[in-house]
Amino acid sequence: MADPSSSALVLFSGGQDSTTCLASALSRFERVETVGFDYGQRHRIELTCRETVRKGIAAINPLWGDRLGEDHMLDATVLKSLGETAMTHEVSIEMTEAGLPSTFVPGRNLLFLTLAGALASRRGIGVLVGGMCETDYSGYPDCRADTMAAQAETLRLGLDVPIQIDTPLMYIDKAETWALAHQLGGYALVRLIVEDTHTCYLGERGELHDWGHGCGTCPACELRARGWEKWAASR
Repeated sequence: MADPSSSALVLFSGGQDSTTCLASALSRFERVETVGFDYGQRHRIELTCRETVRKGIAAINPLWGDRLGEDHMLDATVLKSLGETAMTHEVSIEMTEAGLPSTFVPGRNLLFLTLAGALASRRGIGVLVGGMCETDYSGYPDCRADTMAAQAETLRLGLDVPIQIDTPLMYIDKAETWALAHQLGGYALVRLIVEDTHTCYLGERGELHDWGHGCGTCPACELRARGWEKWAASR
């Protein structure tokens, strides 16, 4: 039987961060599968980008193509039924009384990791790879390294299998994320991310900016654009 630690399940949304994480996993693990989540997100256009990105990343490097395995899509729409957020309903993006942006979906990453862990345990996969980051982020508590460590221990105990959570982007900013993509897959991967991934919270796929498609004004677009500008200036 294959060693579970030699395989990875990437939480793959079709965005910049998860695509970079997918490239990182393909560079390090012998077998890599992907999982996406439909949670009723406003920017569900990201779900239609996933297969295009998977095909594109497999074509960049023959080794990556050999290692890339099955894709899975899981229903997490229960999150939308729990209450309104700017990620799941037509409400404005703003700071809430709780001190968190209205784009925060309570429990989202915790549910994603629980579902991914259950899937991984059935697939004989020992590592979950996610794009959580506490350097360039919107203050979401479920993106912190402490949260990931606690969740990994919970999965290990609850599933009774040695599950690890790997977060390649945890301590780097968006400029460094662009740099990591270039390091992993050269300009081919950078162009794939620019042209085919989706990050914009509003689901805007109109104008293609230097950094990719998006409204240009939501927090996700602003982070991505600033990161691109900083990385481009450093080249």
